[in-house]
Amino acid sequence: MLKLKKVKVIIIAIIGLSLNACITDSSKQEITSNKTSEAYEPTWESLSNHKETPEWFADAKMGIYFTWGVYSVPAYYSEWYPYFMYRKDGHPVEVYHREKYGDPKDFNYHDFVPKFTAEHFDAQNWAALFKDAGAKFAGPCAQHHDGFALWDSKVNPWNSLDKGPKQDLTGELGKAIKSEGLKFITTFHHARNAQRYASDPEHWGGYNSHFTYNPEYATASTDPEIAKLYGNIPEDEFNEYWFQQLKEVIDQYSPDIVWFDSWLNLIPEKHRQEFAAYYLNEAKKKNQEVVIAYKQNDLPKNLGVLDIEQGGKKDISESVWLTDVTLSNNSWSYVEEQTYKPAELVVRNMIDVWSKNGIVLLNCSPKANGIIPPEQRTILRNIGQWMRKHSEAVYETRPFDFYGFGDAKATDGHFGGQSATIEYTAQDGRFLKSKDGKFLYLFMLGKPEIGDKIEIRGLAKHDFYPEKGFKKITIMGSDVEAKWHFALRNFILTVPDSEMDDIATVFKIELN
Repeated sequence: MLKLKKVKVIIIAIIGLSLNACITDSSKQEITSNKTSEAYEPTWESLSNHKETPEWFADAKMGIYFTWGVYSVPAYYSEWYPYFMYRKDGHPVEVYHREKYGDPKDFNYHDFVPKFTAEHFDAQNWAALFKDAGAKFAGPCAQHHDGFALWDSKVNPWNSLDKGPKQDLTGELGKAIKSEGLKFITTFHHARNAQRYASDPEHWGGYNSHFTYNPEYATASTDPEIAKLYGNIPEDEFNEYWFQQLKEVIDQYSPDIVWFDSWLNLIPEKHRQEFAAYYLNEAKKKNQEVVIAYKQNDLPKNLGVLDIEQGGKKDISESVWLTDVTLSNNSWSYVEEQTYKPAELVVRNMIDVWSKNGIVLLNCSPKANGIIPPEQRTILRNIGQWMRKHSEAVYETRPFDFYGFGDAKATDGHFGGQSATIEYTAQDGRFLKSKDGKFLYLFMLGKPEIGDKIEIRGLAKHDFYPEKGFKKITIMGSDVEAKWHFALRNFILTVPDSEMDDIATVFKIELN
């Protein structure tokens, strides 16, 4: 009987300990849950808790946006048309405007707004095109430097629902793009829109204001509506206006990426912090993993993803980064007689970006009437065809221990890093690896000849040799195997008798 009581006591004690453990674990989980559910405060310290690179973004590899707005109406020179038309310095845009439309005092930039009609705009067609091109995220330049908003805005009277197209362009695009299974990006360039030199006549044309302030022109208008387009409002008021427009887009369209052009540093730190806290807290409510992209040093590295315009890094980066590049050779927006990069050039430069832990944001340029020109559509479809064929080697991959090899010279880009228009050849190769570590992918950035020997010293130095080695190497898109061996100093792959890809041939290496 005594023994039975002891057993009961032991059992009760064990149950008690188990319950206590459960309660303790539960408490720990609750504490952890509470910690992760805490709201972001508008301080860099609090905002640094944000994971700047979600897994889906690192997997995506490519997105598409488009520079499209009122500046697409004159379709001359570039999207900087409104900057140059008022400068009175003999710039080609000023000369062109006076010859075609008259004195800017009589025909202002806002007189182009009714001509921005977008009558052929088809959001679903655009979204399908972007998906067909291989993009995993897409969206509009929601507002450029010129102050015209491409969404249904109550804050900005110059918006696409009330004026011009009379459509909520961002809203329609958001629905269409998300319906195709893509993430949604909105880009913002409006930090530069403020008139920062109104009280300084010697610097009315200062570079940090998009519109030249001049009492002769509407850029100096004090009419409450016109002044908002040209940014002629007190700077404190403008900074709040900048923030309120971002809030509208976040509230109405829930973008997965908010991307900023240069000049974000002109917005006071307080407002940048308030934006980030608002966006991240709203995303948390919606269970969104979002990205904030920035240029130069405009945001802390642990908050956002760095974007390098029209270029890329020269070596592998520990952190994921972004580059925005054009399909066109000149303007970001549509202009008459525009010329374009071939798909081969675009894809090969994208591969180089991916090999260095980068993501590519391609820019296309629709016409004011809402038509994406056939030349651009052809390039995008050619890119997409290559992407589909090699999707396994592109999406959900990560950089290898070294990015690659070759003879191509990495010329400098205009905004840091290297150019986005490097001419690669069959002598240049780049690597990516599968996330599970089972495969290595070798991209040849040109068309190798059958029987060529591809020598890669870096692989001979790697721990693949001699113990591990490879199981087999095949050309993606076929079952053709390639012969290979480790020499004393090099790894040597012999190009097999098989059709090579005109853009970039990919060798799939199965690892032991």
